[in-house]
Amino acid sequence: MSLQPLTPVNCAGLLQPGCSLLQLDGEVLLFGQKGWPKRSCPTGVFGVRFKKSEIKLRAISFSNDSCYLPPLRCPAVCRLDPYDGLPESYLIHGGRTPNNEIASSLYLLTVDSRGCNRKLTLKCKEKELVGDVPGARYGHTMSMVQSRGKTACVLFGGRSYMPVGERTTESWNSVVDCPPQVFLFDLEFGCSSAHTLPELSDGQSFHLALSREDSVYFIGGHSLSSDSRPPRLYRLRVELLQGSPLLSCETLDTSLSISSAIITRTGPAHRYVILGGYQSDSQKRMECSAVVLDVKGIHFETLDIPKWTPDITHSRTWFGGSSGEGRILLAVPTEGRPSQPDTHYFYHVSFQTDDEGQDEEGLQACSQESTDYDNSTPLEDSEELYFGREPHELEDSSDGEEDTYKEDDEEDESQTGYWIKCCLGCQMDPNTWEPYYSTELHRPAMIFCSRGEEGHWVHAQCMELSETLLVKLSQGSKKYFCLDHGGLPYQEMTPPRQTLPLKRTPMKVKDRKTLMIKMSPSKKRFFKRLF
Repeated sequence: MSLQPLTPVNCAGLLQPGCSLLQLDGEVLLFGQKGWPKRSCPTGVFGVRFKKSEIKLRAISFSNDSCYLPPLRCPAVCRLDPYDGLPESYLIHGGRTPNNEIASSLYLLTVDSRGCNRKLTLKCKEKELVGDVPGARYGHTMSMVQSRGKTACVLFGGRSYMPVGERTTESWNSVVDCPPQVFLFDLEFGCSSAHTLPELSDGQSFHLALSREDSVYFIGGHSLSSDSRPPRLYRLRVELLQGSPLLSCETLDTSLSISSAIITRTGPAHRYVILGGYQSDSQKRMECSAVVLDVKGIHFETLDIPKWTPDITHSRTWFGGSSGEGRILLAVPTEGRPSQPDTHYFYHVSFQTDDEGQDEEGLQACSQESTDYDNSTPLEDSEELYFGREPHELEDSSDGEEDTYKEDDEEDESQTGYWIKCCLGCQMDPNTWEPYYSTELHRPAMIFCSRGEEGHWVHAQCMELSETLLVKLSQGSKKYFCLDHGGLPYQEMTPPRQTLPLKRTPMKVKDRKTLMIKMSPSKKRFFKRLF
């Protein structure tokens, strides 16, 4: 067991509480970045590299036929090991977006291809469910069960917003525990069913879920109704019968009082290590526990804890995720120290033995050497440049660093979007904002000021606009000028273009000439005598 400090290289701002770490095709991936994806990584998924006590991120691309995967925080993530010829993949459900919206979609993330320079390309597809579909939530879990030659996914727990009929202006952003229902669905046909069990009487979230064959174990969790973390342990058994599935649940005695813990697998067998989490709102859980699943059930063992640093011991919060078998990436806040440029301290915790660590270090070094040139996107440059070079020449090379993520390349989020400082007196804060107008849900209402050539957006609440006036301005072709550019909120109607009627003056007729008929002299004399 070891604890190694890590130095983030231009990427500390993306690692925030609620992010997820995935392992696909031997690589560690970061999912659920802070904020919406930017131009440096439009997919929002990063490859995580640990090398020489440093942590670096690089952008991961998606295939052309992939759907969009938003940066979800605290989703339910379930790993699917290869079976029936299908590759390893991940199921991702729910989670919160940067706009505090709660998602309800189900995504399947797989490896699409590896380029000749070993560049990883992912593929994401949205799975459609029918029947009793689980609603939008976060802080829940998903697990895979196998019974009678069939495979299904179990979803349980989580939090969501209050029902629409119960939401008021004061409690618009308040969350509640989801009903304690167990959702069971298969991936082949997408059929989903909801099951209510008498043993599961209270909702819980941020718990742990471990599965083995046809059984799923729910460990700990936090309940909003009682604001507690009771030491609960449930065993859910699923029998996938020919007609309808049969679910049974029993309450076990031995458990842990824990929430938001980090869990990592330590081998091919069902052996895990639990680290971190909270025992109460103001107390972290500093112990480490080993969990073993076998035919008889579940067993807990107490492990020696790493030698925690003072920053870890005195911090109020911490978070992280599994970065591989027996390894955990741990982060603690800097607690507002002005001398520290980064917002978090990062550590790599390893529960492997020395022999396993050396073997894994050798494998990881080879993988890192190959991924150094993994980042070069131009194929015509990478083929000739790297195939003729030895691995030892690549270790200290800076080639491929142009794809490494750098925070300095991004735009300032405070200058764009709904949370800009629209005026000197703007008080909009995404952490304390509550809906003011009836038309607002997750974002503040904004209105466009037409002053100047380009104009700018301002918050309607900062401009002291009434809801009636705001609705009128949003309809029709009226211009608005903010307080800084008009003094008072007023609007002006663009005057319609007046079309003057055409005056049709009659054409002036010139002097008409008498029609002259040519006659012979004899005829002239005749007419003279006649008249």
